[in-house]
Amino acid sequence: MAVQYETGHAKNVANLQKLIERIKTYSNYNPSIDNLKISEVEALYNKSIVSLNNIKDKRVANKEAIYKRQELYKNLKSKSTRVINLLDILSLKDGTFSHAKSLNKLIQGNNKSIKKEDTYSEDETKSISKSRQSYTEVAENFSKLVQLLETINTYIPNTEDLKTENLKIYHKNLVNITTEVNKTEAELKTELITRNKILYNKENGLYEIAQNIKKYIKSLFGAKSPQYSNISRIIFKDF
Repeated sequence: MAVQYETGHAKNVANLQKLIERIKTYSNYNPSIDNLKISEVEALYNKSIVSLNNIKDKRVANKEAIYKRQELYKNLKSKSTRVINLLDILSLKDGTFSHAKSLNKLIQGNNKSIKKEDTYSEDETKSISKSRQSYTEVAENFSKLVQLLETINTYIPNTEDLKTENLKIYHKNLVNITTEVNKTEAELKTELITRNKILYNKENGLYEIAQNIKKYIKSLFGAKSPQYSNISRIIFKDF
């Protein structure tokens, strides 16, 4: 859906440039309305291009953060299970071991609900997606497991990645990467809002300006004139 949206917005901007080049050939094109003057329309086109490029950058940053999170979470389930397997041979009190197994069960269960493709699209209507809730919950439950390990004096693994201090670092990285995903998504949404104002503001957005230029050409040369026919088929869509 997002790709389809972006293609449509870019087409509108490209068509504005086409419209500008054609009206430049009309020597008597001289509207009294400032935002229809060629210099103003060119400024609008340049502003639109900057916004589209900013969106591309923000979307790439968001996708990269999402990919990094997916990669970081890949080993979470197996790492948690390895911890439980190690605890199982330490002859712990039933309550302690049961608590650890309960946390691991939550980690394993919640992780299943994390979407394989965790991406942002413009038509997303839910303020908090299931995948985002799952990542947060899984990290929180893993944190509780690590905290429990710190109370177990006999938990002294020889494997580096299972040592408590390294598990704490791993958890911190889980939290940080989700923060980065949220940050880049927020920046993307802000740029999308900016883009929509530039292109679709009802008073001076690209779509409105393009329609008014067509109306001006129609009034200047007539509906059946070659000048109007030359620009009337340049299509602009209102999203």
